[in-house]
Amino acid sequence: MATNGVQALTALADPTRRAIFEALPQAARSVGELAREVGVTSSAVSQHLRVLRDARLVMMRPEGNRRLYSLDPRGLADARDYLEQFWPSALASYSAALRTAATAEA
Repeated sequence: MATNGVQALTALADPTRRAIFEALPQAARSVGELAREVGVTSSAVSQHLRVLRDARLVMMRPEGNRRLYSLDPRGLADARDYLEQFWPSALASYSAALRTAATAEA
């Protein structure tokens, strides 16, 4: 079963979902606003928002008869935590490459 971090990254792999996600840091937006910005139908935006909500990347709050969507920090933390597990090995590989380059120059 995929972790929440993998689920978040999988959700962002779709270009339309990523565009919707990237439109949200500035301010909470309605489905209609997102549809106009991204250039897809409101129905398509709603479907993409459902996937983003399931991945905990966006959250919804009702405001009158509208629903406003904004970023959910939980999903971002999940993705960060997932990627951070690879950081020690990435640093070790970088360090080894630097040592190899320094040895080659000597």
